Amino acid sequence: MFKKLLASVGIGAAKVDTLILSETLVPGETMLIEIVIEGGDVPQTINGLELSLMTMAEVEHEGGESRQPVRLHHWHLDDRFTVEANERRSERFELTLPLETPITALRCTRGFSEVWLETGLDIAQGLDGRDHDPLRIAPTAAMSQVLAAVEACGFELYSTDVEQGQLRGPNFASSLGCYQELEFRPTGMGAMRVKEVEVSFVAQPGVTHVMLEVDRRFAGDSLRCFVVPEGASDSEVAMSVRQILG
Repeated sequence: MFKKLLASVGIGAAKVDTLILSETLVPGETMLIEIVIEGGDVPQTINGLELSLMTMAEVEHEGGESRQPVRLHHWHLDDRFTVEANERRSERFELTLPLETPITALRCTRGFSEVWLETGLDIAQGLDGRDHDPLRIAPTAAMSQVLAAVEACGFELYSTDVEQGQLRGPNFASSLGCYQELEFRPTGMGAMRVKEVEVSFVAQPGVTHVMLEVDRRFAGDSLRCFVVPEGASDSEVAMSVRQILG
C-alpha cells in the first residue's frame, strides 16, 4: 500500500523517454519518434500519452517583456494500457510538424530560437514523468532561398527569436499564436543605409509568405511582403528580395 501511495505522487512511478529518430527536421515534415516507457515499483495504468511541441517566446506584459514557454501543437495518443513494475516497453509513432514551426538550425551571432518535444504519461490517479527533447528544425527549400538572397544583398543573420501574437499580411495570417523573426544586419557599405532587416515566414500548403521589415537609417521602418510558390527558382526569389533591399 505504501508503494502504491508513493507511485500516485510520482515517486517510484513509470518514466518516459522519447527518442527523436531524425537528426534534422523541416516544418511540415513527418517526424518519427520512439517512446520508451519504464515501469516503476508497482504496476500502473497509463491512460495515454501527451505530446506537446514547445518553443520559448517573447511575451509582453505590464512589467515589460519576458521569455516564456509556448505550446505550438499538441497530440494526445489515446492508448490505454498497464505497465508492470520494472517493465520496459517501446512503440514508434509518426507526428507531423506544423508548417509554421520555428527554425532552430541556423548560425547567428547571438540569440537563437528553441523548439522541443515534451512527452508526458497520462497516469491514472497520479503525476506523470515528463521528457524534454530539443528539435533541430532546418528551413524549408523556399525559406533557404529567401535567406540566401538576403545574405547575397549584403546582410548576415544576427539573432532569431519568437514573438507571441499573430503576424498578418496581405492574404495571410499566422496561426500558432506566435511567429518567428530573423534579424539580419548589414555588412560593409550597406550599413550606411540600413540598420537591420527582420524576416518572417508564414508557410502554407504550396506557398510561403514572406514579410521583410526594413529599418532604413533616414526613412524609418517599412513592411514589404511577397510570396514564394513551391518550385520557384533561386533567381525569381533573389529578384523579389533585391527589389525590396536593393
